[in-house]
Amino acid sequence: MATKTYRDAVDQLNTLQSNAATLEAVRASGGRSSAFAIPEMLEYLGRIGYSPQQLNALNVIHITGTKGKGSTSAFTDSILRCAKPGWKIGLYTSPHLVAVRERIRINGAPLSEAEFTQYFFEVWDRLVANNTRQVPTTPEMPGYFRFMTLMAFHVFMEHKVDATVLEVGVGGTYDSTNIVPTPVVTGITALGIDHVNVLGRTLTEIAWQKGGIFKKGVPAFTVKQPEEGRIMLESRAKELKAKSMTIVSATPELSALKLGLAGIHQVENASLAVALAKSFLEAQTGDCFDDQSLPESFKAGLVQTKWPGRCQTVPDPKRSQVTWYLDGAHTVESLQCCMQWFVNPGVGLAPDPETTPKSPRFLIFNCTSGRSGESFLSSMKETSETQLASFRRDSEDIATFFDHVIFCANVTYADGHFKGDLTSKAISDSELAELKTQQALASAWSKLIPSFPSGHIHVLPSIENAVKVVEEAQTKFGMPVKILVTGSLHLVGGVVEVAGLSEVAL
Repeated sequence: MATKTYRDAVDQLNTLQSNAATLEAVRASGGRSSAFAIPEMLEYLGRIGYSPQQLNALNVIHITGTKGKGSTSAFTDSILRCAKPGWKIGLYTSPHLVAVRERIRINGAPLSEAEFTQYFFEVWDRLVANNTRQVPTTPEMPGYFRFMTLMAFHVFMEHKVDATVLEVGVGGTYDSTNIVPTPVVTGITALGIDHVNVLGRTLTEIAWQKGGIFKKGVPAFTVKQPEEGRIMLESRAKELKAKSMTIVSATPELSALKLGLAGIHQVENASLAVALAKSFLEAQTGDCFDDQSLPESFKAGLVQTKWPGRCQTVPDPKRSQVTWYLDGAHTVESLQCCMQWFVNPGVGLAPDPETTPKSPRFLIFNCTSGRSGESFLSSMKETSETQLASFRRDSEDIATFFDHVIFCANVTYADGHFKGDLTSKAISDSELAELKTQQALASAWSKLIPSFPSGHIHVLPSIENAVKVVEEAQTKFGMPVKILVTGSLHLVGGVVEVAGLSEVAL
């Protein structure tokens, strides 16, 4: 039998993807699409040889929320690695930017292609060999995210990790990660109202979902929330008999640190990560911490945190006059944070407009089909105007802030193909053929900024096409250019791949 390769593993994994219609149904339900979600996941876990109780040995920090859960997970992971350099720390997150291997990390490093292939087929072969099903609705093979979660558990068990930072995929209560009986600590990041507007659910319903990760006797932490969300989280904590529920305030010493992740919104995520790490270490080692101070190891962890594709500045290693600004923001609130970061002196704005000429700016944008593109763009416009006014950039006008805007599909290459790890069945055939979302975005942009020249609005079928437009325009400008890429982590990952930024961005 021929040796199985990483490419074989990725191809097999992609057969488990949900199509666009199924994925939208799951989003709309907040992860509640099946009443059997947890029983089915437990059945898969048993089929690969584990009991739920065995997962307690992974020493889990379980994190959910509407926004910031990935960043909080990254901060927490980095803090633990600096605080306990002799430990082995597992980190499971989603989605990935360029390679699916990024989702499962040991001590900050993604699995190698060889490791991924090995563990992938160990789990795959066990599922194939153990096909007896007790729950009638259970499909023979799990979906993409469920499989990756099972694989992460398997990897971390095999590596005998000392701690596992486990990020929820969707929701909380019915999420595939929510089968660990007793995590060490749980955390909930900000509950954004954007999900209320887009998915038509109340904040109370969202909080109920997220609060489903609370467990009996386990301390829970969250950040300051809107009142209805806070009330529901407190109710869920009581219902599920959490040991405590603490609302975290900003850690005073954070203001003096340059966090590894840019953006003022990261202070809240870092504060939650600090609380989670302190609670975890107190439970696991008996260490005691002062609530008002940060150990040096924590400071180092916060400063050294890396989380690609989130408010990230990447000088192009091949194109000397091109700088990429990457942020996978995909909600109204996260896009507001993105523009608060980008429209700043030293980032998207020149440090001193009197001594530094304005660099041409590009926007490359896409958003998930079904989301309100016009509201996203409107929010970005309003935030940019506020930022420009706050910095008194009278010479800057929102109508001319971007020189070109590009709305492209998340397809990787111009020939219509995806990079294997970036293959997405979430885009319907009609979307790809007609570029409906991109056309709607272009129309919305023209409506929001009527004076913007139509010839500088580009609707393109692939990320490769978008990068080519940037290259051609930059040559004509003959000076440094700045490109903001946002609206979709999948888009950001595609740009990293096509533009050849992996070595410096990841």
